[in-house]
Amino acid sequence: MRSEVPVASDVTARARIRDAAIRRFAADGFGASVRAIAADAGVSPGLVIHHFGSKEALRAACDEQVLQDVRVAKTETIVRGTPADMLVQLAHLDEYAALTGYLVQALHAGGDLADDFLDRLTEDAEAYLEEAVAAGRVLPSRDPAARARFLARASVGGLLVYLRRHPPDGGDYRATLRAYIDEIALPALELYTEGLLADSGLLDAYLAGRAGPPDR
Repeated sequence: MRSEVPVASDVTARARIRDAAIRRFAADGFGASVRAIAADAGVSPGLVIHHFGSKEALRAACDEQVLQDVRVAKTETIVRGTPADMLVQLAHLDEYAALTGYLVQALHAGGDLADDFLDRLTEDAEAYLEEAVAAGRVLPSRDPAARARFLARASVGGLLVYLRRHPPDGGDYRATLRAYIDEIALPALELYTEGLLADSGLLDAYLAGRAGPPDR
């Protein structure tokens, strides 16, 4: 009888298949075949199905891993990391190329899966931003959920616009991702650190107007 506890080789093979699928989906989209993923992982197509049951379940496992990797990277940068850690992360941008490609493919695919992926990305952003607020690394917000939605959409939207004008060569996001970060790092850090508006006039007027006219 097969044990309910997976042996180390099963865990290793499952992770290798999942990671190969992330890279293949990132490069070719979700139309990539199980056979191609199996070849990338150095296993048989049957072993892919053995571990995941279906291609749809494999994609769900990839979604989970990509969201976790994004969450960990953002938490390390915003909550726990030092400026030196951020520079190290920038020096290893190639490691995030597959995550970037997968994110782009997930959004381009559209449908309920894409909506769910973006919703969960936003929920994770709210969580690590609130953790950063508690750690004194980020200023508090009047509406943390709305701020997280704005930042997630601005981040994803900016990336998609850049890729529209500078598509990756052959599905390889490494050079494109590095060029994108080189272009946005200074204005983004400047904006998020020092702000944009010289005074609070616009915000004050908006908050006063949103509160509605005084009772008569």
